[in-house]
Amino acid sequence: MADKIATGLAAPRARVALLLLMAPALVWLVGLIVLPHIELAVLSLRARVAPRLYEFSLNQYRTFVDEPLYWHTFVRTAAISILVTVCTLLIAFPVAWYIAKVARGRAKSVLFVLCLIPFWVSETVRTLGWMILLRESGVLPRLLVDLGITAVPPEMLYHDATILVGLVYTSMLFMVVPLVSALESLDESLIEAAYDLGGNGWSILRQIVVPHAAPGIAAGSIVVFMLTLGNYLTPTLLGGKNSLWFTEQIYTQFITRFNWEQGAAFGFLLLVLSTAIVWFGLKLTGQRFGDVMRRS
Repeated sequence: MADKIATGLAAPRARVALLLLMAPALVWLVGLIVLPHIELAVLSLRARVAPRLYEFSLNQYRTFVDEPLYWHTFVRTAAISILVTVCTLLIAFPVAWYIAKVARGRAKSVLFVLCLIPFWVSETVRTLGWMILLRESGVLPRLLVDLGITAVPPEMLYHDATILVGLVYTSMLFMVVPLVSALESLDESLIEAAYDLGGNGWSILRQIVVPHAAPGIAAGSIVVFMLTLGNYLTPTLLGGKNSLWFTEQIYTQFITRFNWEQGAAFGFLLLVLSTAIVWFGLKLTGQRFGDVMRRS
């Protein structure tokens, strides 16, 4: 009887303790994520009819549909973000495999630190470094001239390929880390058994390695895609005025034109786009978001 009473008293205390532990995270989640997004949605659904007087309106969304520049930039941003995610995965997977399964001892730590070093400085400095390398009077164009490959220094900035390179470079670490975490838990005896049973490298990669690393692939792809889709600095600096990146349109509406309603509509559309693509990617790969976050 006493044990039951003690258990009954301990349960509310445990719930209170759990609530207190979760309180900072809940306050952060509600205050900095949920409420701002609700305000964003409210702003996007109103129109100013007089000073301090607003009414419900869908004009901001009609403007997006009616103006080809806006939805073209919207689609372009999504397409390049997906391409950046795929390229980052293809480059990061061999790197993560080597760190997780080939490198041993101190070499593994050194390689991981080498992946971290570029992120010891801000994104602005890293992007400016690419500009110094690729601009017409920069290091790489001058090297091409000195080697006799081109007669004059080519302008390598302000192209889609330049934006792609910059975004892949910026996102690489966020793909490598979850992949290394997922691949380290792969039992090497499974691979040895597959070779003993007559499997080749491609079949083992497709049937054993990739399914085991699927949560890490999904986690890294989600993070890279979200960061790329919402990136403003790298596409603007490397792509110039013709970068046609959707976050630049949002910045223009909020900061340049002071049209907060239109900027909120664009921001909400970007949120819907990112959520829809992530959901579609998880459905396509058969992953569950909770499992991905827990296992990676």
